[in-house]
Amino acid sequence: MTKQPLVNGSNRKWFILMSNGLGVFLATIDGSIVNIALPTLTRELNTQFSTVQWVVLAYMLTIVTLLLSIGRLADMIGKKKLFITGFVLFTVGSVLCGLASRVEVLILFRVFQGFGAAMTMALGPAIVTEAFPSSERGKALGINAMMVSLGSISGPTIGGIILSSLSWHWIFFVNLPVGIVGVLLAVRFIPETAPRGGQKFDFAGAGTLFSGLLCFLLALTFGQNIGFLTTPVILLFSGAVLFITSFILIEQRVSQPIIELSLFRNKLLAINILTGFLVFISASANVLLMPFYLQNVLRFPPNQAGLLLATVPVAMIVTAPLMGALSDKIGSRPLAMVGLLILALSFWGVSTLDQNTTALSYFLHLLPVGIGLGTFNSPNSSAIMGSAPRERMGVVSSMLALTRTMGQTTGHAINGAIWASLVRYYAGGTALVDVTKAPAAAQVAGLNGTIQVMVGLLIFGLVLGIWAFFKERQERRLGIAPSQQG
Repeated sequence: MTKQPLVNGSNRKWFILMSNGLGVFLATIDGSIVNIALPTLTRELNTQFSTVQWVVLAYMLTIVTLLLSIGRLADMIGKKKLFITGFVLFTVGSVLCGLASRVEVLILFRVFQGFGAAMTMALGPAIVTEAFPSSERGKALGINAMMVSLGSISGPTIGGIILSSLSWHWIFFVNLPVGIVGVLLAVRFIPETAPRGGQKFDFAGAGTLFSGLLCFLLALTFGQNIGFLTTPVILLFSGAVLFITSFILIEQRVSQPIIELSLFRNKLLAINILTGFLVFISASANVLLMPFYLQNVLRFPPNQAGLLLATVPVAMIVTAPLMGALSDKIGSRPLAMVGLLILALSFWGVSTLDQNTTALSYFLHLLPVGIGLGTFNSPNSSAIMGSAPRERMGVVSSMLALTRTMGQTTGHAINGAIWASLVRYYAGGTALVDVTKAPAAAQVAGLNGTIQVMVGLLIFGLVLGIWAFFKERQERRLGIAPSQQG
């Protein structure tokens, strides 16, 4: 059945999209703008890199561990209240971060800021989905994806401009005017919704989920530095398994769980979420490894490397809204499969890069990656949100955000470990302290091997997508209600 928008007026939905876009942009840009300031923060706050890196990690850990609980809470008390609260917390947190004079205080305020970012990121897709009719859902979510990409590429650029002319405090203060505009738009245009009454929050489920995700993310973080087979990391992974298992058992027994596990009986929804997770794991290889390849192997200066690194997100910015709008006309499933096919082929092309690659050749190899990501993400997001029951829209929206953030976080750890192992192997098995100092040939061979592993993941995702396509067609042919819209 076609979902009707909850707001009237042809213009109001665009103001809702604008408010959400500003929230997504700020939350995304603040995940990247701080990275370029880490050397400055290390120097001016008189600290070490092992401490200052928690300015980034604390923010990301807060977001990832809270997304699903916030989605459930929104389904209980309403999305508008939480979204506006998140926007306010993020904006106030930005000011507090800018006022911090010690690294410990800055880390604390980054956690505060992360609370707000988690609220806006978790609820944005649900608010957009409810504001637009199903015939425009793909286009709206495509624009939303464009803002994510814009935030990703703007962070280092804007951060570099600010640091070259102002103090580091302004990388946080710059959020204030944008945050105020976003809050005002949200208050004025996002409609109030009336959730079903008599609902209870699953504190036991929320606690075990938070603990499990935190253990898993800390294991990935520490594993990259001290090794994945060390005792602390093994204990953290064990804790993650224990808490996540407990969470699943709790969810099967409570009457009002954080996640209705029956949602995953919808095989098409489960496949959309899984393929999205695989795509973000694969895409993180480019984000993590290409800066080393461009600067350590090809010897491009930082400014030129920065421009080349923008190839993928810029292609996504152009492609995502177009593919989202096209999915409204021809359906989500075919376009998502085309996107996966483009990604698998383009990643295979990337795995052929060598020590003599020119800037033009790099651009031509990476451009299809951005096109593939844009072609896949918008239709896949539309398919996920289109399958969400209205009373569970907040949880499904937060699952969509979690797919992206967990995929990126997990992908960084997996790709980093594969690349480092391969570089050491191709360097002759020597115990390199820093693999970025290995011979260029070994670094290239490690890059090619890592990308080829990601090709395998993408092919697996493509096979799942093809199965889902024929499953959906079979259901339609037999007159069974499709498992999802799109």
